[in-house]
Parts: sequence; structure tokens; C-alpha cells
Amino acid sequence: MSCPFCAIPAERIIDRNESGFVIRDGFPVSPGHTLIIPHRHIGSFFELSRPERDDLFDLLDQAKLVLDREFKPNAYNIGINDGPAAGQTVPHLHIHLIPRFEGDMADPRGGVRYVIPDKAKYWKDE
Repeated sequence: MSCPFCAIPAERIIDRNESGFVIRDGFPVSPGHTLIIPHRHIGSFFELSRPERDDLFDLLDQAKLVLDREFKPNAYNIGINDGPAAGQTVPHLHIHLIPRFEGDMADPRGGVRYVIPDKAKYWKDE
């Protein structure tokens, strides 16, 4: 199986540095949903070298600034599905940067905790 991120068309890349690149998600969950992807084909965040992590976090910071200007979100979710048991379907590490907007969910509390919905809610409603 070929890797979609190793064969990404150049016109989809909106930013890059020595270790990685940035694209908009092809199946966005919110306007501006962005992916930060290493050039090196690795499956796990934990396989990154320290310089690669630093470079990807630089791209993450820059992507956030771009999204702030273009979409003006109220908040963000940042996530990595690291391994098949965590929901990873593309075996090439990628960091999701998901802009969030007031009212895009009735109750956004818990955020990424909802990867396991039955265990997400830790608060009591009043």
C-alpha cells in the first residue's frame, strides 16, 4: 500500500521546513483543519528525533498563526492517533490541528477525552 503523505502533490503543501510540511486535511472536521507531517516516513511521534520534534512544533506554531488570521477560531484541538489501537489509519505520523468555534458542539467540554466517549465525562452537571 502506498503512503498518501509520501506522495502528496506539491500544490497541497502550504508550509514546510527541513523536517516536515503542512497541508489542509482532505476530510476536515472543521474549517481550516490542518495536518503537520514529517518528511520522513515514520508511524509514531515517539520515533521523531529531537530536532524533528522541534521543527514540527515550529510548523504547528506557524500553522496556528495562519489559522488565527484566516478563520479566527475560538480554540484548538491538537491530536495524534499514534498506532492502530488509537485509531491511526494512515501509517505516517501526522499531527492534527483542529480549529474550534463557539457553538460547533453543544457542549465541547472534555475535548480529546471523547476518543473513548464512555470515559470522557469527568464532571458533574449542576
